[in-house]
Amino acid sequence: MVEQQVTITKGPTLDEAIVQKFQASFRGELIQPGDAGYDEARKIWNGMIDRHPALIARCTGAVDVINAVNFARANKLLVAVRGGGHNVAGNAVCDGGIVVDLSRMKGIRIDPVRRTARAEPGLTWAEFDRETQAFGLALPGGIQSTTGIAGFTVGGGFGYLSRKFGLTIDNLLSADVVTADGRLLVVSEKENADLFWGIRGGGGNFGIVTSFEYKLHPVGPTVLGGRLIYPLEMAKEVLQFYRGFIARVPDDLDTILAFVTAPKAAPIPENIQGKTVLFVIICYTGTIEEGERIIKPLRTSCPPAIDLVGPTPYTALQKMLDAGNPPGWQNYWKSEYLKDLSDEAIDTLIEHAAKRPSPMSKMLIGHLLGAVKRVGNDKTPYNHRDAPFIINIVGMWSDATKNEENIKWARDLWNAVQPFATGGVYVNFLMTEGADRVIAAYGKEKYERLMVLKNKYDHTNFFSLNQNIKPGK
Repeated sequence: MVEQQVTITKGPTLDEAIVQKFQASFRGELIQPGDAGYDEARKIWNGMIDRHPALIARCTGAVDVINAVNFARANKLLVAVRGGGHNVAGNAVCDGGIVVDLSRMKGIRIDPVRRTARAEPGLTWAEFDRETQAFGLALPGGIQSTTGIAGFTVGGGFGYLSRKFGLTIDNLLSADVVTADGRLLVVSEKENADLFWGIRGGGGNFGIVTSFEYKLHPVGPTVLGGRLIYPLEMAKEVLQFYRGFIARVPDDLDTILAFVTAPKAAPIPENIQGKTVLFVIICYTGTIEEGERIIKPLRTSCPPAIDLVGPTPYTALQKMLDAGNPPGWQNYWKSEYLKDLSDEAIDTLIEHAAKRPSPMSKMLIGHLLGAVKRVGNDKTPYNHRDAPFIINIVGMWSDATKNEENIKWARDLWNAVQPFATGGVYVNFLMTEGADRVIAAYGKEKYERLMVLKNKYDHTNFFSLNQNIKPGK
């Protein structure tokens, strides 16, 4: 007989009688230190985060969320809220408190006539896209399909469809929100409009969203998408052409630049396998024929080492970057909005791309504007609608003993791009970087407006594990 081994993790504990009383009102699963599934349940996407909550409450619906909030408040527990668990700062888990885990809440209903979706916060973008694409519909969402929809949405949200249809929050029609005092509020332009404004970019500061209602758009199921792949030696020539090219393209075309390591497998040519390369990622949502015509100048002026752009299922495009972003690796990010892609900026990006200490590290530069810019700046807390580019510097490596050199690479690159930056930052790309960086995400005027909302809906800062907006005095 083989003896089964169960790893018991020591961690903070709550009085068992209190937990049992809570369980009587809680339909989901409660997981504590010492339970067989505890270590797996506390893991999140960023392997750098290793925290030990006293209790994980896996909710099945809004009533479970309300009961978890009331339990946490009554017992003065620190609260973390987990949707997809993808937040790089690690705010989905805490030491010593309670994790309100929404990952089992995966209900979704599509109305193909009204072109809307009602979705619960435990869904990932892969799960969301699967349902919407069954009806030829889509929503601007994450470019990694394992990302959860909830934190992504309340931080703003942009992806391959954003130049055509705006940010995720620009397509949010209403939401159900559990507040710090345990109330369930419906928020929209007509109901609790101030809170509706706040959750469209203000993050998890004001409550827990238990249901999102989105406006959908006809997309796919096939788009023109994929990657043009260039050796690093061609990057300057390509980016100099690219900056003029994108100034003339329609909003149907979305592009993302990525400095990455080329996969060591076909169809990548052997001479660039395992080397630093430049991806120009393409997504065109109009007709395939028109898309081919629009990107032809890029292909002919800058012929790639390999051309992997063609008719592609939208769901496949959404998953294209998944393999390069596996769960459990060490992650350290830095981010900025960029004013332009000047020659000096291009030289800086290429120089630091060549210095990556880990082959999994990368930098992504997204082209914005289009429908993102056409929404009035005061309509949501998101504050950088006129920024043409955003850079996400992704330090990613497997060996925790190499943290110092990998973090240094990301910080060095971030410092180097400051002359080309707007001074703003996207809240969903922030690590734990301090109050000044949170203010930079919103700007002083909007931050002060968010503080007023925080005072109204969460004056005790019950929801503090986020890019925190502290209640005003």
